[in-house]
Amino acid sequence: MITSKIKKIFTKEVRIGIAGIIALSVLIYGINYLKGVHLFKPTSYFYVKYANINGLTISSPVFADGYKIGLVHDIVYDYNNPGNITVEVELDTHTRIPKGSWAELETEMLGGVKMNIMMVNNPRESYAIGDTIPGKENKGMMASVNALLPQVEQMVPKLDSILTSLNRILGDENIPATLQSIRNTTANLEVSTAHLNTLMRRDIPQLTAKLNTIGDNFIQVSSNLKEIDFDATFSKIDSTLYNVKLVTDKLNRKDNSIGLLLNEPNFYNNLNATANNAASLLEDLQAHPKRYVHFSLFGRKDKTK
Repeated sequence: MITSKIKKIFTKEVRIGIAGIIALSVLIYGINYLKGVHLFKPTSYFYVKYANINGLTISSPVFADGYKIGLVHDIVYDYNNPGNITVEVELDTHTRIPKGSWAELETEMLGGVKMNIMMVNNPRESYAIGDTIPGKENKGMMASVNALLPQVEQMVPKLDSILTSLNRILGDENIPATLQSIRNTTANLEVSTAHLNTLMRRDIPQLTAKLNTIGDNFIQVSSNLKEIDFDATFSKIDSTLYNVKLVTDKLNRKDNSIGLLLNEPNFYNNLNATANNAASLLEDLQAHPKRYVHFSLFGRKDKTK
């Protein structure tokens, strides 16, 4: 009897409805699970104020120090006060946010936006569940890329001009000849390097040995110079110069024969005349010796008779 009543209650339509409700619940849970929303996991809620969320969406991940600690649960735009957006975030229950921390929005390379909770070191105070955390915007790498785009656009014409000039240079017929000259120069440098290596290996040691010998000779000469008594030598030189000065002074005076000869013209003229007379006398003596010498085997004649 009871069984018949149960069959009357769970009719085919009721069983289909229950199955549909279960399937819908599983679908809802699966969709939220794929979004990162855990329906049966306890969470805590915080709010963040922004003036611009740059495309942040519900179910976007929330990170702290690179670790996912929650997701964006809801976004509310204040139509009566533009520029005022409230973002509700759902974080793990054991998450503690110290006061002084802030929530930063970062734009990723592919255009997505994620939220980073920038934690500070404040062990004394922390935000309570339901508090509002200050929000900041960080455009990240995309901001740098967007800032570089105008400069890149200005550089494109210049790059085209550079490429055109480069093509013109590469198309020049003289380039192969220049490359060949460079190749020849490189070969000559290799030969010169080989000769230099030979010189360094064979001739330089010999030259160094000779320089060492010359250095030893200089050392020996220097030692000999140290043994010379320069004071006595210079004293002798001074004495010699003094004697030379005395001789020079005598030559300049007229109280001696050499001085008269050098400084007195008459004395020189007399000596010259005497020498000339003596020369004439000798010539006359040679030409007429009988005028000056008279001798006879029988005696000298008396010229008075």
